[in-house]
This record gives sequence, C-alpha cells and structure tokens, in this order.
Amino acid sequence: MSEEHLAITVDSAPGASRRLVRCRLCGRPLTGADSRRTGLGPTCDAKLHPPVPDIRTRRHEVEQDPLPGLDPSVG
Repeated sequence: MSEEHLAITVDSAPGASRRLVRCRLCGRPLTGADSRRTGLGPTCDAKLHPPVPDIRTRRHEVEQDPLPGLDPSVG
C-alpha cells in the first residue's frame, strides 16, 4: 500500500467526525482548512495581519533642480 492510499482511506473513513476547532480570537467555529490550521478565521486573521501597503501608491513625483554638469540647456 502506498502512503497516498493510506491517507485517503483514513480521511474518508465512514463515521469519522472532524474535531471542532474554534477561532482563538472570537471563538467562532472554523471550517476552512487554512483557518483550522492557523486557528484564526479569515476576519480575525485580517485584523491581526493587515495587508502590506502597496509601495506604488506612496510614490510621487517631485520637482528637482538638475544636477550640476548634467543640464542639457547649458551649452
């Protein structure tokens, strides 16, 4: 028997109920595999780990004096 076959038969055993896992922050039952693995629901996970701000929204153009020796208008 391969390991894959064993995992399938164990997971699909009749009458096997999944253990109830609750969110560590709010206590609601977790149903998704990722949520059950981390112990946080998607809403609570977003509260604790906000998305990283996009650096492109923070950039802006500014007026600058040309560097000495690089001004093309000076002959």
